[in-house]
Amino acid sequence: MPELPEVETTLRGIEPHITGHLIAQFTVHNGSLRWPVTGGISEIVQGQRVVAVTRRAKYLLLQLERGSMMVHLGMSGSLRLVDPSEARRKHDHIEMLMSNGKCLRYHDPRRFGAWLWSENGHRQLDHLGPEPLTEDFGADRLFLLSRNRKMAIKPFIMDNHVVVGVGNIYAAEALFRSGIRPDREAGKVSRVRYEKLTVNIKDILQAAIVQGGTTLRDFVNGNGEPGYFQQTLMAYGRGGQPCYQCQKELRDIRLGQRSSVFCPSCQR
Repeated sequence: MPELPEVETTLRGIEPHITGHLIAQFTVHNGSLRWPVTGGISEIVQGQRVVAVTRRAKYLLLQLERGSMMVHLGMSGSLRLVDPSEARRKHDHIEMLMSNGKCLRYHDPRRFGAWLWSENGHRQLDHLGPEPLTEDFGADRLFLLSRNRKMAIKPFIMDNHVVVGVGNIYAAEALFRSGIRPDREAGKVSRVRYEKLTVNIKDILQAAIVQGGTTLRDFVNGNGEPGYFQQTLMAYGRGGQPCYQCQKELRDIRLGQRSSVFCPSCQR
């Protein structure tokens, strides 16, 4: 699933090419996504100018002159800038042709994404926690929210009410580099260790953005290019392999329906 770095990478790839330009044509080839594409969206947005492209958590927001389109990439979605004459691929469900000749195509084999238009904001964003790369997110918040919490630390930091955008890949990596077991109770982690975890979450997410995200299955950025952060992964997806720090075998357990790889020697 594309996580925050992948979505941020996509934003940076498409933003310069669509901001300030009119939507000349908006075509929905298949609107049966996770949430059905807003009815009549083509007529609503066609002719409008894209004022800005922003991100909130893993949602892209295309701000128009009237209202906004909220885009979620789902499990396998991607946005690519293509030449309008390029043949449409099988799972290219939405096309947005701009007045400058650029064409933005939404590709989603599993159709778990979303394209929703609203004139008055999007309710899905109402109760989200702070962005992890801002000053609103810090060790104080994690420490206070975790007191008396018995849930494991990994699903705790992946909770969008606590902080947004810390998905499975980056949670595993941040916990590894902080020396914290993913199944340790959140309420039993000290403030000092939360300080280290906070720094690592920020550093890892920033590094992933710089490297274009993590290529898993078929994620590509706005230019159709893969991300390269996967080459630096220390824990995620490495169950049964030797730890890069101590050479002991990494363990793979299930937490909240997800695989969680950690080192039983380096993480406690």
